[in-house]
Amino acid sequence: MPPRGAPTVDQWPDRAERYLDLVGAGDEDGAVALVNRLLDDGVPAERVLLDVISAAQARVGQLWADNQWSVAREHAATAISERAVAAVAARTGTRPYRGRITVACVDGEWHALPGRILAEVLRLRGWRVDYLGANVPGPHLVTHLHQTDADAVALSCMLPTRLPRAHATIAACRAVGVPVIAGGPGFGPDGRHARLLGAGTWVARADTAADDLASGDWPPSTAPDTGVHYASEEYHRLVRRRPELIDASWRRLAAVYPPVADYDQWQRESTLEDLGHIVDFLAAALYVDDPRVFTDFAAWTTQVLAARHVPGVAVTTGMGILHELLSDQPRARHMLTLGMRQVRAVAGDRLTSQRVAA
Repeated sequence: MPPRGAPTVDQWPDRAERYLDLVGAGDEDGAVALVNRLLDDGVPAERVLLDVISAAQARVGQLWADNQWSVAREHAATAISERAVAAVAARTGTRPYRGRITVACVDGEWHALPGRILAEVLRLRGWRVDYLGANVPGPHLVTHLHQTDADAVALSCMLPTRLPRAHATIAACRAVGVPVIAGGPGFGPDGRHARLLGAGTWVARADTAADDLASGDWPPSTAPDTGVHYASEEYHRLVRRRPELIDASWRRLAAVYPPVADYDQWQRESTLEDLGHIVDFLAAALYVDDPRVFTDFAAWTTQVLAARHVPGVAVTTGMGILHELLSDQPRARHMLTLGMRQVRAVAGDRLTSQRVAA
């Protein structure tokens, strides 16, 4: 925690906003210089990491979602923030006096910056940290645990589509007796799926994770809830049919949604990617038997596409086609129905007779 009387970022809110301006402009040197000035002024390093860099990254994601920033600009800003985190780390060496923690992103998870910030906060709190970065396969993580005798694993998952792999990783960590602290919105906005899949706890913020670890009262990793449906036949059938479903959906979409005929190559690839997202989020919802995984995705993707002038009816049409194709999967169809209703609620679109009614 910051020492009593130490300056905080709140005393210079213009600097926090200035940092966002700098990363948005691609000014790496300026962003790193600002971070160093904050440290020189006595702002605790943890507050710089959380109140400036992490807070700015959340804004970056929202600016991309609102179509105010391009993917390229978002990626450039993230790369600059990674450099800024490294600058903080270089200025704040702390001799470890606690135990050893491994920080890793779930297999298939490429959003590494939150995990990196957590790793640096833990180092500041006196932990020896092994930061393994993005996309860590479960077997490799377990091998590392055997080699290092870690006290705990902090596992980051930003997207629910990674939940099946997260579950496999959590199970592997439990098998070797290492407790798992889960983090990231991929486990649900309140972390509901973390304990469901066997993690000891879920935390929303890096400083909360550090507080929990420092308390020494770590909840043990738990056996997964026997009520989850991750082994259900519907889930496995959907995953096996993914390529076929995307291809068939595209062909039917071209027949029932006339604007598709005028799509250029980039629009076609984007639409195929969107259809893939629908299938993947539907699979994740089936895996944990939670329709909210899919309806939350439906609401979010409708807002993102609306910012790009894509009407909600384009989303419901794709979901409706899948609803037809999955005639033998009642749980998947039910979730698609809920998803279409959510899209309508967000977009306010009226479906025509050409679209599948829910």
